[in-house]
Amino acid sequence: IGLYLYLMVRLIKMAERQRSKFSRVYGYCVTSILFAHFTINIGMTIGLLPVIGIPLPFISYGGSSLMAFTLLLFIFVRQDASRMDLV
Repeated sequence: IGLYLYLMVRLIKMAERQRSKFSRVYGYCVTSILFAHFTINIGMTIGLLPVIGIPLPFISYGGSSLMAFTLLLFIFVRQDASRMDLV
């Protein structure tokens, strides 16, 4: 749980540093999607929410889910790198 919270806080800080409005909104959206999947999955695991089959990001077995979350994260990291003119 701590690693997910650290990742989300880090993504929010990266989003706040962005110069373009699109990159900032994209960063907030990535964080929101990760938070929603994390919250729903943990809620299903402890029995507070009905089981609907949402995987835990970066952990649960599933090739397409892992690829989708990785692409979301890499696109945002690339936008952050272009902000600093590294690429």
